[in-house]
Amino acid sequence: MIGGGKNAFIGAVHRIAANMDGLIELHCGAFSSNPDVSLESGKELGLSQDKCYESYTQMIETEAKLSPKERMDFVSIVTPNHAHFAPAMLALENGFHVVLDKPMTLTLAEAKLLEQKVKQTGLYLCLTHTYAGYPMVKQARKMVAENDFGAIRKIMVEYPQGWLSTDFENAGNKQAAWRTDPSKSGVSGCMGDIGTHAAHLAEYISGLKITQICADINTVVANRRLDDDGNVLLKFNNGANGILVATQIAAGEENSLKIKVYGEKGGLEWHQMEPNTLIVKWQNAPAQLYRTGNGYLSPIAAFNTRIPSGHPEGYLEAFGNLYKNFALTLQAKSEGKEPTENMLDFPTAADGVRGMAFIENVIASGKSSQKWTEFII
Repeated sequence: MIGGGKNAFIGAVHRIAANMDGLIELHCGAFSSNPDVSLESGKELGLSQDKCYESYTQMIETEAKLSPKERMDFVSIVTPNHAHFAPAMLALENGFHVVLDKPMTLTLAEAKLLEQKVKQTGLYLCLTHTYAGYPMVKQARKMVAENDFGAIRKIMVEYPQGWLSTDFENAGNKQAAWRTDPSKSGVSGCMGDIGTHAAHLAEYISGLKITQICADINTVVANRRLDDDGNVLLKFNNGANGILVATQIAAGEENSLKIKVYGEKGGLEWHQMEPNTLIVKWQNAPAQLYRTGNGYLSPIAAFNTRIPSGHPEGYLEAFGNLYKNFALTLQAKSEGKEPTENMLDFPTAADGVRGMAFIENVIASGKSSQKWTEFII
């Protein structure tokens, strides 16, 4: 692991998710840019001192010299955006697979270089778009792919949060501080942080690609350096249209990601804060509630479900599904087998490139006086 040391929120989430299915163990880490903090963090996590490295460079280069049985198999990078590209590239260059937080890099150009390196090496990169890991999201994707709703016509996705309704970044909150700092977060705040999740979910469920956008991007809190609110009109490659709303200044909201997808014959609706339920609506029949863990669900939804119906599965389990599928893929390859479609169902470097393209296109569109702009990669 790179990053995720003492008092870091997302590092702990990664470790819980990775450990959930008994397929992965924490082997070593460079948990902080501060060597003392890295050592303390590693010791608290039960690692021996020789596996607590002072820097990611030292860790990757040292591990690369060990035999295959002694060294790490892959690295998880759980740092702020500006510290994604260099360690990911170094890991790939030294023969290690990568799990990487989104957005993939600081710029689209960096993302393209990483994708190119993944293709050159034949290694795997998993991008942690967590919401793609929920069983009912996978059920929704399968139903769309099987044409249950006919041609998709309309997609509405919204991601409202309220935690940045005030200048939290100046109140000592580290999470807010780096997310609103252009040198660490990139050209976008809200759209880079949660807008990318909404865009990925829209494309993942629908199987479509965004081709045009028209963006209204706002910075609502005074003196904030990056966007904290936005509204985006979308056009997709099959002619469907959509709306994407992402905001972090919706006071009182927690993590209220929602998506609605409508086709010719019906549609679906999924809410992240009620993740075990998929609402399916029909033009000429009553609406249905699909629930996690039941026998009528698709095989891929079942593959990503751990417990019987009625037992809540949430964010950590969805995160765990990304790690499980990634680990099973690496295990299959190590045994000379081809990974199954279910194993390979995790976001990749290609998704990371589209995410960075979304960020840069949305910000450019928000600054433009042109109504519609092409989605350029």
